[in-house]
Amino acid sequence: MQALLGRRALSVAALSVLARPGLAQTDAAVWPNRPVRLIVGYPAGGSTDICARILAEDFRTHLPQPMVVENRTGANGSLGAAHVAAATDGHTLLVSNTSTMTVNHLLYRDTRYHPLRDLVPVATITISPFILVINPRNPRTQGVRTLQDLIALARRQPQRVTYASAGVGNLQHLHMEQLLAVADAHMLHVPYRGSSVATNAMVAGEVDVLLDTPTTGGPLIQAGTFSALATTGETRWRELPEVPTVKEAGYPDFTAVFWNGLVAPASTPPELVQRLYGMMQAAAKSPTARPPLLTQGDIFVLDPMRFRERIAADIERNAMAIKAAGIEMQ
Repeated sequence: MQALLGRRALSVAALSVLARPGLAQTDAAVWPNRPVRLIVGYPAGGSTDICARILAEDFRTHLPQPMVVENRTGANGSLGAAHVAAATDGHTLLVSNTSTMTVNHLLYRDTRYHPLRDLVPVATITISPFILVINPRNPRTQGVRTLQDLIALARRQPQRVTYASAGVGNLQHLHMEQLLAVADAHMLHVPYRGSSVATNAMVAGEVDVLLDTPTTGGPLIQAGTFSALATTGETRWRELPEVPTVKEAGYPDFTAVFWNGLVAPASTPPELVQRLYGMMQAAAKSPTARPPLLTQGDIFVLDPMRFRERIAADIERNAMAIKAAGIEMQ
Protein backbone atom coordinates (compact mmCIF):
# COMPACT_ATOMS: atom_id res chain seq x y z
CA MET A 1 0.00 0.00 0.00
CA GLN A 2 2.80 2.43 0.87
CA ALA A 3 4.53 1.72 -2.45
CA LEU A 4 1.23 2.38 -4.27
CA LEU A 5 0.83 5.66 -2.41
CA GLY A 6 4.38 6.55 -3.38
CA ARG A 7 3.73 5.87 -7.09
CA ARG A 8 0.53 7.90 -7.02
CA ALA A 9 2.31 10.77 -5.32
CA LEU A 10 5.05 10.65 -7.93
CA SER A 11 2.39 10.84 -10.66
CA VAL A 12 0.92 13.92 -9.00
CA ALA A 13 4.39 15.46 -8.87
CA ALA A 14 4.91 14.72 -12.57
CA LEU A 15 1.62 16.43 -13.48
CA SER A 16 2.68 19.40 -11.37
CA VAL A 17 5.88 19.69 -13.39
CA LEU A 18 3.91 19.71 -16.66
CA ALA A 19 1.69 22.43 -15.27
CA ARG A 20 4.74 24.62 -14.62
CA PRO A 21 6.90 24.29 -17.74
CA GLY A 22 9.47 26.83 -16.64
CA LEU A 23 10.62 24.51 -13.90
CA ALA A 24 10.18 21.36 -15.95
CA GLN A 25 12.71 22.68 -18.44
CA THR A 26 15.36 23.28 -15.77
CA ASP A 27 18.54 21.53 -16.88
CA ALA A 28 19.81 19.54 -13.90
CA ALA A 29 23.26 19.35 -15.49
CA VAL A 30 23.76 23.14 -15.40
CA TRP A 31 21.84 23.79 -12.18
CA PRO A 32 22.29 26.08 -10.34
CA ASN A 33 22.64 29.23 -12.41
CA ARG A 34 21.88 31.53 -9.48
CA PRO A 35 22.28 31.38 -5.68
CA VAL A 36 20.34 28.59 -3.98
CA ARG A 37 18.25 29.27 -0.90
CA LEU A 38 18.08 26.52 1.72
CA ILE A 39 14.98 27.27 3.81
CA VAL A 40 14.62 26.19 7.44
CA GLY A 41 11.26 26.64 9.15
CA TYR A 42 12.79 26.90 12.61
CA PRO A 43 15.06 29.35 14.47
CA ALA A 44 18.82 29.15 14.24
CA GLY A 45 20.51 26.74 16.62
CA GLY A 46 18.07 23.83 16.54
CA SER A 47 18.82 20.40 15.11
CA THR A 48 17.17 21.04 11.73
CA ASP A 49 18.94 24.39 11.36
CA ILE A 50 22.30 22.89 12.29
CA CYS A 51 21.85 20.12 9.70
CA ALA A 52 20.95 22.71 7.07
CA ARG A 53 24.10 24.73 7.72
CA ILE A 54 26.31 21.65 7.60
CA LEU A 55 24.73 20.61 4.29
CA ALA A 56 24.99 24.11 2.84
CA GLU A 57 28.68 24.26 3.66
CA ASP A 58 29.28 20.86 2.07
CA PHE A 59 27.13 21.57 -1.01
CA ARG A 60 29.13 24.72 -1.72
CA THR A 61 32.09 22.53 -2.61
CA HIS A 62 30.02 20.92 -5.41
CA LEU A 63 28.24 23.98 -6.80
CA PRO A 64 29.29 27.00 -8.86
CA GLN A 65 26.79 29.20 -7.00
CA PRO A 66 26.48 30.05 -3.30
CA MET A 67 23.96 28.29 -1.09
CA VAL A 68 22.40 30.46 1.61
CA VAL A 69 20.49 29.20 4.66
CA GLU A 70 17.38 31.26 5.34
CA ASN A 71 15.29 30.82 8.50
CA ARG A 72 11.57 31.37 7.86
CA THR A 73 10.11 30.54 11.23
CA GLY A 74 6.57 30.10 12.46
CA ALA A 75 3.72 27.61 12.87
CA ASN A 76 6.03 24.72 13.81
CA GLY A 77 7.90 24.93 10.52
CA SER A 78 4.80 25.31 8.34
CA LEU A 79 5.62 28.81 7.08
CA GLY A 80 8.98 27.71 5.71
CA ALA A 81 7.52 24.57 4.13
CA ALA A 82 4.68 26.52 2.50
CA HIS A 83 7.18 29.02 1.11
CA VAL A 84 9.19 26.25 -0.54
CA ALA A 85 6.07 24.47 -1.80
CA ALA A 86 5.06 27.67 -3.62
CA ALA A 87 8.54 28.47 -4.98
CA THR A 88 8.83 28.60 -8.77
CA ASP A 89 12.44 29.71 -9.23
CA GLY A 90 13.98 26.22 -9.22
CA HIS A 91 16.54 27.37 -6.66
CA THR A 92 14.67 27.05 -3.36
CA LEU A 93 14.99 23.94 -1.17
CA LEU A 94 13.85 22.96 2.32
CA VAL A 95 15.60 21.18 5.16
CA SER A 96 12.72 19.79 7.17
CA ASN A 97 11.88 17.20 9.79
CA THR A 98 9.37 14.66 11.04
CA SER A 99 7.07 17.22 12.60
CA THR A 100 6.73 19.55 9.61
CA MET A 101 6.34 16.71 7.12
CA THR A 102 4.06 14.34 9.04
CA VAL A 103 2.07 16.24 11.67
CA ASN A 104 1.33 19.87 10.81
CA HIS A 105 -1.19 19.30 8.03
CA LEU A 106 -3.07 16.91 10.33
CA LEU A 107 -3.38 19.51 13.09
CA TYR A 108 -3.67 22.97 11.55
CA ARG A 109 -6.46 23.92 9.14
CA ASP A 110 -4.50 26.83 7.71
CA THR A 111 -1.49 24.70 6.67
CA ARG A 112 -0.81 25.84 3.10
CA TYR A 113 0.95 22.72 1.83
CA HIS A 114 0.52 18.97 1.71
CA PRO A 115 3.82 17.15 2.32
CA LEU A 116 3.28 14.54 -0.41
CA ARG A 117 1.49 16.64 -3.02
CA ASP A 118 3.29 19.98 -2.85
CA LEU A 119 6.79 18.81 -1.94
CA VAL A 120 9.07 16.07 -3.22
CA PRO A 121 11.34 14.23 -0.76
CA VAL A 122 15.01 14.13 -1.74
CA ALA A 123 16.73 12.29 1.14
CA THR A 124 16.88 11.99 4.88
CA ILE A 125 20.20 12.87 6.51
CA THR A 126 19.98 12.19 10.28
CA ILE A 127 17.77 10.16 12.58
CA SER A 128 17.72 10.06 16.37
CA PRO A 129 15.63 8.63 19.18
CA PHE A 130 13.94 10.55 21.95
CA ILE A 131 15.15 10.20 25.53
CA LEU A 132 12.70 9.81 28.41
CA VAL A 133 14.08 11.93 31.24
CA ILE A 134 13.24 12.99 34.78
CA ASN A 135 14.76 15.60 37.07
CA PRO A 136 16.58 13.70 39.85
CA ARG A 137 16.01 16.62 42.24
CA ASN A 138 12.25 16.60 41.74
CA PRO A 139 10.72 15.25 44.98
CA ARG A 140 7.72 13.85 43.09
CA THR A 141 9.90 11.35 41.21
CA GLN A 142 12.25 10.40 44.02
CA GLY A 143 12.87 6.68 43.91
CA VAL A 144 12.25 6.44 40.16
CA ARG A 145 15.26 4.75 38.58
CA THR A 146 13.74 2.93 35.59
CA LEU A 147 10.90 3.23 33.12
CA GLN A 148 9.12 0.47 35.02
CA ASP A 149 9.36 2.57 38.20
CA LEU A 150 7.86 5.54 36.39
CA ILE A 151 4.97 3.55 34.94
CA ALA A 152 4.24 2.06 38.36
CA LEU A 153 4.16 5.57 39.86
CA ALA A 154 1.85 6.80 37.11
CA ARG A 155 -0.53 3.91 37.72
CA ARG A 156 -0.59 4.61 41.47
CA GLN A 157 -1.02 8.37 41.03
CA PRO A 158 -2.57 8.92 37.58
CA GLN A 159 -3.68 12.47 38.36
CA ARG A 160 -0.37 13.62 39.84
CA VAL A 161 2.43 12.61 37.46
CA THR A 162 2.89 15.22 34.74
CA TYR A 163 4.79 15.30 31.47
CA ALA A 164 5.83 18.30 29.42
CA SER A 165 5.78 18.84 25.68
CA ALA A 166 6.49 21.63 23.23
CA GLY A 167 2.76 22.01 22.54
CA VAL A 168 -0.47 20.17 21.80
CA GLY A 169 0.08 17.75 18.92
CA ASN A 170 3.86 18.10 19.05
CA LEU A 171 5.81 14.87 18.54
CA GLN A 172 6.70 14.84 22.24
CA HIS A 173 2.98 14.89 23.03
CA LEU A 174 2.00 12.25 20.46
CA HIS A 175 4.79 9.82 21.32
CA MET A 176 4.20 10.13 25.07
CA GLU A 177 0.54 9.30 24.55
CA GLN A 178 1.54 6.32 22.40
CA LEU A 179 3.91 5.11 25.11
CA LEU A 180 1.32 5.54 27.85
CA ALA A 181 -1.21 3.64 25.76
CA VAL A 182 1.03 0.59 25.34
CA ALA A 183 2.01 0.81 29.03
CA ASP A 184 -1.63 1.11 30.16
CA ALA A 185 -0.85 4.18 32.26
CA HIS A 186 -1.89 7.82 32.47
CA MET A 187 -0.06 11.09 33.09
CA LEU A 188 -1.24 14.68 32.93
CA HIS A 189 -0.04 16.52 29.83
CA VAL A 190 1.38 20.02 30.35
CA PRO A 191 1.95 21.72 26.96
CA TYR A 192 4.42 24.60 26.69
CA ARG A 193 5.11 27.05 23.89
CA GLY A 194 8.20 25.44 22.40
CA SER A 195 10.72 22.75 23.27
CA SER A 196 13.15 25.08 25.05
CA VAL A 197 10.38 26.28 27.37
CA ALA A 198 9.41 22.67 28.11
CA THR A 199 13.04 21.80 28.86
CA ASN A 200 13.38 24.80 31.18
CA ALA A 201 10.21 23.74 32.99
CA MET A 202 11.76 20.33 33.60
CA VAL A 203 14.94 21.92 34.93
CA ALA A 204 12.84 24.07 37.28
CA GLY A 205 10.89 21.05 38.53
CA GLU A 206 7.53 22.31 37.27
CA VAL A 207 6.80 18.97 35.59
CA ASP A 208 7.93 15.42 36.17
CA VAL A 209 8.71 13.80 32.82
CA LEU A 210 9.90 14.87 29.38
CA LEU A 211 10.51 13.03 26.13
CA ASP A 212 13.56 15.03 25.06
CA THR A 213 15.89 14.97 22.06
CA PRO A 214 19.59 14.07 22.25
CA THR A 215 20.49 17.56 21.03
CA THR A 216 18.93 19.32 24.02
CA GLY A 217 18.66 16.52 26.56
CA GLY A 218 22.07 14.94 26.05
CA PRO A 219 24.14 17.77 27.60
CA LEU A 220 21.71 18.03 30.53
CA ILE A 221 22.01 14.30 31.16
CA GLN A 222 25.81 14.53 31.07
CA ALA A 223 25.66 17.45 33.52
CA GLY A 224 23.47 15.47 35.91
CA THR A 225 20.53 17.85 35.53
CA PHE A 226 18.39 15.09 34.00
CA SER A 227 18.34 11.33 34.51
CA ALA A 228 17.64 9.16 31.47
CA LEU A 229 15.21 6.28 31.96
CA ALA A 230 14.98 4.97 28.39
CA THR A 231 15.56 5.81 24.75
CA THR A 232 12.98 5.24 22.02
CA GLY A 233 14.96 3.84 19.09
CA GLU A 234 15.24 0.30 17.80
CA THR A 235 18.64 -0.01 19.49
CA ARG A 236 20.41 1.79 22.31
CA TRP A 237 21.57 5.33 21.58
CA ARG A 238 25.30 5.34 20.93
CA GLU A 239 25.88 8.31 23.26
CA LEU A 240 24.01 6.60 26.14
CA PRO A 241 24.89 2.90 25.79
CA GLU A 242 24.01 2.21 29.42
CA VAL A 243 20.40 3.41 28.98
CA PRO A 244 17.96 0.72 27.81
CA THR A 245 15.45 1.21 25.02
CA VAL A 246 11.72 1.30 25.73
CA LYS A 247 11.54 -2.05 23.93
CA GLU A 248 14.11 -3.55 26.30
CA ALA A 249 12.20 -2.11 29.26
CA GLY A 250 9.21 -4.28 28.45
CA TYR A 251 7.31 -2.54 25.65
CA PRO A 252 8.45 -4.23 22.42
CA ASP A 253 5.81 -2.56 20.25
CA PHE A 254 7.04 0.98 20.89
CA THR A 255 9.67 2.98 19.01
CA ALA A 256 9.80 6.67 18.13
CA VAL A 257 12.42 8.59 16.17
CA PHE A 258 13.01 12.07 14.81
CA TRP A 259 14.57 12.66 11.38
CA ASN A 260 15.85 15.59 9.33
CA GLY A 261 15.87 15.60 5.55
CA LEU A 262 16.07 17.58 2.32
CA VAL A 263 12.87 18.41 0.43
CA ALA A 264 12.17 20.31 -2.80
CA PRO A 265 9.10 21.79 -4.52
CA ALA A 266 6.94 19.14 -6.20
CA SER A 267 7.74 20.68 -9.60
CA THR A 268 11.45 19.85 -9.29
CA PRO A 269 12.57 17.70 -12.26
CA PRO A 270 13.40 14.07 -11.34
CA GLU A 271 16.93 14.48 -12.72
CA LEU A 272 17.59 17.31 -10.29
CA VAL A 273 16.09 15.35 -7.40
CA GLN A 274 18.52 12.52 -8.18
CA ARG A 275 21.44 14.92 -8.40
CA LEU A 276 20.54 16.40 -5.01
CA TYR A 277 20.23 12.90 -3.59
CA GLY A 278 23.76 12.19 -4.81
CA MET A 279 24.97 15.32 -3.04
CA MET A 280 23.29 14.14 0.17
CA GLN A 281 25.07 10.79 -0.14
CA ALA A 282 28.37 12.60 -0.60
CA ALA A 283 27.75 14.81 2.45
CA ALA A 284 27.03 11.74 4.57
CA LYS A 285 30.50 10.40 3.70
CA SER A 286 32.37 13.70 3.74
CA PRO A 287 35.20 13.91 6.30
CA THR A 288 34.18 17.49 7.05
CA ALA A 289 30.37 17.12 7.08
CA ARG A 290 29.97 13.69 8.65
CA PRO A 291 31.40 14.45 12.15
CA PRO A 292 29.16 17.48 12.82
CA LEU A 293 26.14 15.65 11.37
CA LEU A 294 26.74 12.85 13.86
CA THR A 295 26.20 15.37 16.68
CA GLN A 296 22.59 15.64 15.48
CA GLY A 297 21.85 11.93 15.17
CA ASP A 298 22.86 8.83 13.29
CA ILE A 299 23.59 9.30 9.59
CA PHE A 300 20.51 8.01 7.80
CA VAL A 301 20.20 8.57 4.05
CA LEU A 302 17.00 7.25 2.46
CA ASP A 303 16.59 7.68 -1.30
CA PRO A 304 13.65 9.74 -2.65
CA MET A 305 11.23 6.82 -2.97
CA ARG A 306 12.03 5.31 0.41
CA PHE A 307 11.87 8.76 1.99
CA ARG A 308 8.41 9.27 0.48
CA GLU A 309 7.29 5.90 1.85
CA ARG A 310 8.68 6.81 5.28
CA ILE A 311 6.72 10.08 5.28
CA ALA A 312 3.52 8.27 4.28
CA ALA A 313 3.98 5.68 7.05
CA ASP A 314 4.71 8.35 9.67
CA ILE A 315 1.66 10.36 8.59
CA GLU A 316 -0.52 7.27 9.05
CA ARG A 317 0.93 6.55 12.48
CA ASN A 318 0.63 10.14 13.68
CA ALA A 319 -2.92 10.45 12.38
CA MET A 320 -3.86 7.43 14.49
CA ALA A 321 -2.10 8.94 17.53
CA ILE A 322 -3.91 12.26 17.10
CA LYS A 323 -7.26 10.48 16.91
CA ALA A 324 -6.50 8.28 19.92
CA ALA A 325 -5.45 11.30 21.99
CA GLY A 326 -8.63 13.16 21.06
CA ILE A 327 -6.72 16.11 19.61
CA GLU A 328 -8.91 18.30 17.41
CA MET A 329 -7.69 20.14 14.34
CA GLN A 330 -6.91 23.74 15.21
